Amino acid sequence: MRAVFVGASSLAVTTARRLLAGGHEVVIVDSDRECIEALSAELDCGFLHGDGSKPALLREADPQSTDWLFCLTGNDQTNILSSLVGRSLGFRRVVTKIEDSEFEHLCLELGLEDIIIPTRTIGRYLFDMFEGRDHMEIIALIKGEARAFSFVARAEDEKPIAELGLPEGSRVMFFYRNERFTLPEADSTLRRGDEVMIVTHSRNLEALRARWRP
Repeated sequence: MRAVFVGASSLAVTTARRLLAGGHEVVIVDSDRECIEALSAELDCGFLHGDGSKPALLREADPQSTDWLFCLTGNDQTNILSSLVGRSLGFRRVVTKIEDSEFEHLCLELGLEDIIIPTRTIGRYLFDMFEGRDHMEIIALIKGEARAFSFVARAEDEKPIAELGLPEGSRVMFFYRNERFTLPEADSTLRRGDEVMIVTHSRNLEALRARWRP
């Protein structure tokens, strides 16, 4: 498989090393020429020098031949913009890293589904460790053809969950309203701005993305 990284952050380089060790193709995009020169001496991968949020530069990374675009710079706005550009150019899967959780809702509204918030992820992991819980239990449940899909409810989604008209094999598992975790009841009604999590069959992802992606 092929992955493109925008930003030569420590997270990007660590992930790139693992992918290269697994036999995958990697390209790293960064605006720091000295950083690229240093990394080129130790990583056997492709490099592009420049601003990864510029469409012209990301086109050089060959979106149609790339499986994943990871936007992992140290700047949230750059990562969001690079992700939107990457999605518009046809990268198959786009991952957006943000440090400020206030941007999470915006990312979801913009249709950026794969969001990484490192401090939150690590915090939850350490909390689970502290309380003796296995953080892999939920991940283990999402396997085979099962997939998770999230979206932000719009004005037209303000209706009972039962009336959403979800594809067969899809269920709303929970939603967040004003940052509050809520398990849906039979008569639960969504409101604009709710962050909704669905579990569905993989065959439904294309239809769900078409419906809720801007």
